[in-house]
Amino acid sequence: MSAQFIDELTANFRLAVDKAALIVVDLQYASGSRHHGLGRHLEAQGRLAEAAYRFDRIEQLVVPNTKRLLDGFRQVGARVVYLTLGSEVSGYADAPPSLRGFFEATNNHAGAREHEIVDEIAPLPGEPVVNKTTQGAFASTGIDSLLRSMGVEQLVMVGVSTNNCVETTAREAVDRGYSALMVADATGTCSEEFQRVTLQGFRRLWGRVATTDEVLAEIGATESPRVLSA
Repeated sequence: MSAQFIDELTANFRLAVDKAALIVVDLQYASGSRHHGLGRHLEAQGRLAEAAYRFDRIEQLVVPNTKRLLDGFRQVGARVVYLTLGSEVSGYADAPPSLRGFFEATNNHAGAREHEIVDEIAPLPGEPVVNKTTQGAFASTGIDSLLRSMGVEQLVMVGVSTNNCVETTAREAVDRGYSALMVADATGTCSEEFQRVTLQGFRRLWGRVATTDEVLAEIGATESPRVLSA
């Protein structure tokens, strides 16, 4: 059981349509599809079953709920920003040492199918797509300037992986003065334990955790939500 005195000291906020942006993190074919990238790499090794939790969650929960949130944010005129992860060059010269092996194994570089955002949640014309070469977007992109130029102060985080790129970007944002909310049933990683522990930790002095239904209600989207439980 976590110490409640920390929870009581965590800053709270409510989403405001004119200040919020939906940040869609790394829902690409490289690591978000069992038939490409990481999925294909594992299948070639006879180990695809090891990633069943990850891909089941992405297909059944993360992508459908991200689609609902995209529809809701677009409906009320709130901002949408996409993040991708991968090398800008086919030789991976710009990849940090910690990620080069992952990029190579998943064929994740600009111009490859694996680098593309999955079709079901593709960006609309005019919606920014920011590519990063690090797990946190603020470390390797100009996203801070982009968000501030759009008047964004609140980030609603969805995508993969919860405990890596999603959380790292959210924490970087909070340290820079943004408010951040992680959507529990529109984020995913490789195990239920990683998912639970990451969200539990983020609630402590970092930001909020909420469901897709709660976020849609808070921004005033009028869709009739389908019930998808984490």
